[in-house]
Amino acid sequence: MGRLDEASHTEIMDQIQIQDLEVSFRVGVTNNERVRPQRLAISVIMELDATAAAQSDDVTKTVDYYFVSRRIQALGERKNWKLIETIAVDIAELILGEFKPSAVTVEVKKFVIPEARWVSIKIRREQKPVAA
Repeated sequence: MGRLDEASHTEIMDQIQIQDLEVSFRVGVTNNERVRPQRLAISVIMELDATAAAQSDDVTKTVDYYFVSRRIQALGERKNWKLIETIAVDIAELILGEFKPSAVTVEVKKFVIPEARWVSIKIRREQKPVAA
């Protein structure tokens, strides 16, 4: 949960971003497409309240983006997917489960259409409320 802006009564969320992390994952609708890993670019925006980390200058009070990037890389070492949509959801679930931001946005870019710079999927997921 973020801080409340007293003037507007809206929640303020800080963001940690990883932009275009290059990975090689096996992805593709056909078996032939999944034979070799393909280059993907993954961007992640993690929403959190960074107040405690900023005040204490302590990395243990925030999301460690280095470890997030390593976990994303490791995810592709043991899996393959048919759809980039599934990759995006798997990454979002991994980050929410292990690193506990309030919300995460994941974009997966695939470089498969020669006439286009990329195709991509972008999803946003939030932590599920804890049952009382």
